[in-house]
Amino acid sequence: MDFFISTKQRTDKEELMDDFSIGGDFLRDTLDKLENINRWLGGNKVTVNGLKVILENHPKDKEITIVDVGCGHGDILRDVAKFGRKNNYKFKLIGIDANPTAIEYADELSTDFPELSFETQDIFSEEFKNRKFDVVLATLFLHHFKEPELVSYLKNTLKQTKIGIVVNDLHRNKVAYYLFMLLSIFISNKMIIEDGLTSVLRGFKRTDLQEMSAKIKVKSEISWKWAFRFLWILKN
Repeated sequence: MDFFISTKQRTDKEELMDDFSIGGDFLRDTLDKLENINRWLGGNKVTVNGLKVILENHPKDKEITIVDVGCGHGDILRDVAKFGRKNNYKFKLIGIDANPTAIEYADELSTDFPELSFETQDIFSEEFKNRKFDVVLATLFLHHFKEPELVSYLKNTLKQTKIGIVVNDLHRNKVAYYLFMLLSIFISNKMIIEDGLTSVLRGFKRTDLQEMSAKIKVKSEISWKWAFRFLWILKN
């Protein structure tokens, strides 16, 4: 845990959770605690509100296929399903994650949501690149990758989607870092503490998102949300 940090550049330090061999009760506990933290900070609402924006004026009588990449144990998609039901959308929701334990847990937690399905898949695989969707969601996911990978991934993903992409990710900011350090006093899971601090340093500044939007050559909307999130909407 570093007390003197710089946020000028994104860190290359990897997160412990990027080790897909992590599983069992430890991973389940980690995913549960992450969900609680994100709900407390209002993070899931950012994604759902972004979906509202991108679906504005979209007809509700047609099925909309939405994919959540890096879905974890599926909490975002369950919130999206509730939003869809409340607003009379016809959603087909697919969660993608590279960790099989996360997918197994997502299935267990989603038995009351028949519109949801979950798959273990590599988003950089040719198999995934050839699939078609309406909307792709990426919540606290893109910061795991370096910019060249992100630009390539987003270019291809826009080709895969009819409507666009909703990104909810971290603002790389010293205040965010020190606030999470303070919050970590109340967190018993060491991986969440270490990865949480690393995540902030792997996050983005507004200029990062603007520069990537220019490289991708796409219309985008960037807005800051509490708690230290950017909502980045890329429309086709």
